[in-house]
Amino acid sequence: MVSSRAKGLIMVISGAALWGLSGTAAQVLFQEKQVTAEWLVAVRMLLSGIALLAISAYKKLHPLSIWKERSSAKPLLWFGLIGMLGVQYTYFASIATGNAATATLLQYLAPIYIVLYSIIKERQKPSKTTSAAILLAIAGTFLLMTNGAANELTVSLVSVIWGVLSGVALAFYTLSSALLLKKWNSLIVVGWGMMIGGAAMCLILPSIFSTNIIFGMDTWLLILFVVVFGTLIAFLLFVESIRHLSPTESSLLSSVEPLSAVAASFVFLHVSFGEWQMVGALCIIGTVGMLSVKRVQKSIS
Repeated sequence: MVSSRAKGLIMVISGAALWGLSGTAAQVLFQEKQVTAEWLVAVRMLLSGIALLAISAYKKLHPLSIWKERSSAKPLLWFGLIGMLGVQYTYFASIATGNAATATLLQYLAPIYIVLYSIIKERQKPSKTTSAAILLAIAGTFLLMTNGAANELTVSLVSVIWGVLSGVALAFYTLSSALLLKKWNSLIVVGWGMMIGGAAMCLILPSIFSTNIIFGMDTWLLILFVVVFGTLIAFLLFVESIRHLSPTESSLLSSVEPLSAVAASFVFLHVSFGEWQMVGALCIIGTVGMLSVKRVQKSIS
């Protein structure tokens, strides 16, 4: 019989892998099916948001109740517009102008931005571990962009900018959702966040019924994978894993996401990485590991 901890490990690793693979699926849609980042973000967020809120209603969590409290309604709007929409759009824009592997790795710099925000806010001197993690992240980003050659970029500068903004947006997403999640179920918070962000994106789109997309069975299957497996199921697996593991362990093991994005990009899209780019990728993943281990030690002490 599978132990509770083993279930948690399987869930968090599977969820993170699906998140990473969905980026690769999105890259195919952008490059081969003329899908735009704006269209995919709107569809992904609206459908996933509806599904999450439907699940919360089925579990009798009263999804509308969050709007009855002013103290929660305003932060929820900011979370949906800046946090959720910001993360989704900047991430897909980075993929559309570059590739899924690089976009995912740059998004994983979010813990660094959170640490820097905390240092500035609390006016504290960074610890040796934090300083080392920041330097490792900078070195990793440099190597990922240049493959060790400072005079040329191996990744589009536009893609790098979107990727860095994606990490900043993820940091805001993490910090802004923390207070909401203390009071409300994650299905309600994330479900409404996706609905708010998806609705806002629809206002920007000329039409949700785009005529330029090359629709076919493979297109629909890729969209289905991004929405259902890469968003809905991945999120549910991650949230459920916290019941069997600590949140810190779940966060640490979610580093499988960039690894799966890199592997999928290499296998399915033949995206080549130079030796120094791979070192840079490992530096960024190592940064997440260092900060996560630090949180574990802090929570134990």
